[in-house]
Amino acid sequence: MTLEITPIYAALLTLLYLWLSYRVVQMRGSAKVSLGDGGDRILERRIRAHGNCAENAPIGLILMLMMELSGAPAVAVHGAGMMLLVGRLAHAAALSSPTPKMVLRAGGMGLTYLMQGLVAVGLLAHALI
Repeated sequence: MTLEITPIYAALLTLLYLWLSYRVVQMRGSAKVSLGDGGDRILERRIRAHGNCAENAPIGLILMLMMELSGAPAVAVHGAGMMLLVGRLAHAAALSSPTPKMVLRAGGMGLTYLMQGLVAVGLLAHALI
């Protein structure tokens, strides 16, 4: 079986991760902080946006991969991918703004968790039924 959908979202989420990484490195250089956040609130938010992407994107991609390998309809795999991507983008945007946008942050996390929960239940049902 050739994977056609998950690699698209893996690539897009990797580009987001690299952008978030760059923003942390850039801010560390300008703030002259090599470890931790040095008490800089903006750097702290950038670190968390990067870390949160690293914590949540991989599990979402693994779930998508399992969906695709299990023969889920393409529309379902794309739906899961869009939920994950939009969720991660919203969360990153919320923490990247000069003042955190809690609605965007909560919405981004909500979409991410909803995707993970729905796909996990779907995979479990598919495996057991």
